[in-house]
Amino acid sequence: MNVGLAATRSARRYPDAIAAFDSVSELTWQDVERRSNRLANALLGALNPTKGDRVALWAPNRVEVPEILAGIAKAGLTYVGLNFRMSDTDLLQVLDNADPRALIVAGEFYDRATAIVSGREVQLYDLDGSKGEHCLRTHTQRASSAPPPTLHEIRPDDDFCIVYTSGTTGTPKGVWFDHGRVLQHATVAALEYEISQSSRYLMAIPHNSSVNITLVPCMTMGAAMGFIDSRSFDAGAFVDTVQMTRSTHSYLVPTQLYRLLDTGTSADRLGSMSTLGYGAAPMSPDKAGELLDRYGPIFNQLYGMAEIASIGTMLRKPDHVAAMNGRPELLRSAGQASYAIDVRVVSQEGKDVEPGERGEVIFAAPYMMKGYYRDSERTRSALRNGWIHSGDIAEIDSDGFIYIVDRMKDLIIRGGFNIAPVEIESALHRHPDVLEVGVIGVPDEEWGESIVAFVSPKKEGRLDEGELIDWCRDIAGLGSLKMPKEIRFLSSLPKNAVGKIAKDELRRQFGLPQG
Repeated sequence: MNVGLAATRSARRYPDAIAAFDSVSELTWQDVERRSNRLANALLGALNPTKGDRVALWAPNRVEVPEILAGIAKAGLTYVGLNFRMSDTDLLQVLDNADPRALIVAGEFYDRATAIVSGREVQLYDLDGSKGEHCLRTHTQRASSAPPPTLHEIRPDDDFCIVYTSGTTGTPKGVWFDHGRVLQHATVAALEYEISQSSRYLMAIPHNSSVNITLVPCMTMGAAMGFIDSRSFDAGAFVDTVQMTRSTHSYLVPTQLYRLLDTGTSADRLGSMSTLGYGAAPMSPDKAGELLDRYGPIFNQLYGMAEIASIGTMLRKPDHVAAMNGRPELLRSAGQASYAIDVRVVSQEGKDVEPGERGEVIFAAPYMMKGYYRDSERTRSALRNGWIHSGDIAEIDSDGFIYIVDRMKDLIIRGGFNIAPVEIESALHRHPDVLEVGVIGVPDEEWGESIVAFVSPKKEGRLDEGELIDWCRDIAGLGSLKMPKEIRFLSSLPKNAVGKIAKDELRRQFGLPQG
């Protein structure tokens, strides 16, 4: 079995069902099958590739993504998704690492792509061109729509994709997977997110970050994949698109959900939505409670990382209900281990910690990465004795619920005490006029580190530093050791490729070392 066959199987079972949609167009599974076959045959004919050669896609969210993913897979090639937010420096680093044979690029990025691939042996294809040697449509229209000869030659241990991290801890890392791993993870994702053939999954985060958590699960189940422009998130436009497309599923990061709350959108406007996932960053428990009060038990929280394809633990819908019925502490939790994965919290000596003690979260699963592509040093650092080391500090309770404290590298050491930024962030998030918060530690001669908070207010001019300092002390009850020394206001906090607040960018404002 391989990912290309997953698309073919869905086309055979549901030929006239919708496979991909946006606010103005739809493609059936039969359309995706024919178009992905044409792409696979065109790539095989033009490149004469070796199995596993890389093909990259640089485009925003759009309906062609599933057919491109399936076509590359059917040709026995390795898919490399590029995020539209990447700088030229990051793109050059990714191309150096992946060394793709071809780059498929949206027309809006074509001129940048031409300069970036200059001097490289990379075939450039314009996704929006109308004619010429670089026009993708010209090549695919000439190719056969029959299944490519490679379709049944691809084995589970053949390479499928490389997912590049956002680069917030240095140069982007290529997280490397074969077909078997992502298909095992797809089964888990379909179970956890209740994805079926009747699902209509609207993607509001970049597609390159959604390969393992959304695209492959939907292709496996024959679900419809929806695309909304992720270059800037407009909560009102998201709600309108959900209504217009009758979307049943989506996944948002906490900041996007905060913006949704801020619109005052009523539950009936999201009436078609049965599952709304969230993750990638800690959620304020108070905000999670507001979401449940307004929209009901449609939420599940993912905690994981790219290196395990996505899913490590889940705080499921019934857990959210339990939180509202006597177990409020669960809203601080990242949930329990998912299917087919072992999740532990261990001491520095590698021993399981007792409930209430702190340690590092580690994972082992059949669907975790093969390694970082062409980066054995980083692979040895993260993957030790069969365990992926997350770098996250957590506690675990007697029921196996994980409570994330913070990232190891983000802990603030003040006066000899370890302080988790998430605690200060949660206190500030409780203020009704605060939208986003990021807290970092900066050097302090007396205390080792002092605390600086970056705040994005819901409305400019509604907050001042003194008011928030008073809030932290008098309302949120922070002790003097945890009080911010300084609060800076920004209209919007910097984000990485999946919408998580980029603390390295905040540190850069102080001239501090990155990562």
